Amino acid sequence: MPSNIRLKRIQEQIQKVLTEILENRVNDPRVEGVYITDVTIDRELDYANIYVSSLAGEPEAEEILEGLRNAAGFIRYNLSQEVELRVMPRLRFYWDDTPERAERIEELLNEIREAREEQAENAVEDIEEIVEDVDDEEN
Repeated sequence: MPSNIRLKRIQEQIQKVLTEILENRVNDPRVEGVYITDVTIDRELDYANIYVSSLAGEPEAEEILEGLRNAAGFIRYNLSQEVELRVMPRLRFYWDDTPERAERIEELLNEIREAREEQAENAVEDIEEIVEDVDDEEN
C-alpha cells in the first residue's frame, strides 16, 4: 500500500495524463468537451474513480458516461503507457455535478445581493422622504 503522499501524487498524475488522453486521443464525439474534476484511487490501487463534468451539463451526463465507459479499455491502456504502476487500476467514471451546483449557488447569491441593494436604495429613499416631511413641518 502506498503512503498518502504517494497516493495523492498518483491521483494527480493520472488526472493530468487522463486529461491529455481525453483531449487528444479519444475520438468519440460523446466525450467532447469533458473535463476531469477529480480522481480518487483506493489504497490497494484496484480502482480509480474518475469524476467528470462537461459544459453540456447534466442533460448529457448519461451519454458522456456511456462514451467514457466504452473507451475505458483504450484510456486505461494509454494511462498504463505513461503512468508507471505495476498494475493500472480499473477505471470507474462518475458524473460530478459540483460545477452546476456552484453555478446555481452563485446565481442565488447574486439574487440576494441584488435584493439587498434594492432594499438599501428603498430605505435611503424612505429616509429622504421622512427628512423632507420633517423639514416641511418645521417651516
